[in-house]
Amino acid sequence: MTIQTRVLFAVLYVVLTPFVIGLLDGFDRKISARMQGRRGPSVLQPFFDLKKLFEKEFLTANKMQLFLIRSYLCFIVLSGIIFFAGFDLLLVIFSLSTAAMFLILASTATHSPFASQGTSRELVQIMACEPMELLVAVGFYLATSTFTVSDIVTKSPVANIRFLPGFFVGFVFILTIKFRKSPFDISTSHHAHQEVIKGVTSEMVGKEYAMVTIAEWYENAILLGIVGLFFVSSNILTVIGAVIAILVVWFLEILIDNTSARVKWQLMLKLAWGTTIVAAGMNLFLLEIIRG
Repeated sequence: MTIQTRVLFAVLYVVLTPFVIGLLDGFDRKISARMQGRRGPSVLQPFFDLKKLFEKEFLTANKMQLFLIRSYLCFIVLSGIIFFAGFDLLLVIFSLSTAAMFLILASTATHSPFASQGTSRELVQIMACEPMELLVAVGFYLATSTFTVSDIVTKSPVANIRFLPGFFVGFVFILTIKFRKSPFDISTSHHAHQEVIKGVTSEMVGKEYAMVTIAEWYENAILLGIVGLFFVSSNILTVIGAVIAILVVWFLEILIDNTSARVKWQLMLKLAWGTTIVAAGMNLFLLEIIRG
């Protein structure tokens, strides 16, 4: 991949992600409403909400919180640039983990009891997701002998889902946690259908909450990009299959969200780690046998 191509993909990610993921969020709300027997808002409602947040008077309980939220947004965007420009997948995972730490610090900066409770739950969610995220990078390395995203695509004659079905199942499972959807939305809900208090984002208002929302959109683009990475190869036509797979996974997450009730954090941790060990562990074992 040439430098010009890397720059182009990075710029497209930065510019188009808020519009594409914002629209998907709008359709998410519309589909969720229909599943619940309601008409639902306009698909452009997420943009209207974002506009209202930016127009509000800027009030913050702690100036350090604003710095931490900006750092959270910057690290998420940096992670996406690294991924879509075709650089190291392992570095993307570590960068996303660093961004999550800034969100946690921003939540605890105000010393709010509601935010603190959300923070403790957010840490549990990170514990549940991190092993699977790291194993996905390891799985791609075992299948392609490289962590570089561009090489994973260009040097794969067939889609890597053929060699990594267990890793794919495990990654889709933790996406429910990463997207903050039921039954694993224990730190903060994607939709306001669980509780009044917003957990980790309780003390974030106006421009602060708007920046957190945009950061989540950028992060969702990376996660969906990793889903597509399972299906793309050196054959350009596999991009169509990757887009279809992304939309199917996206709809599946909406369906799970609207048919599940929240579980306790202990059960979430057991299910996440159990899926990681069984699905990814068995796939890893089989890959090692094939390579050996």
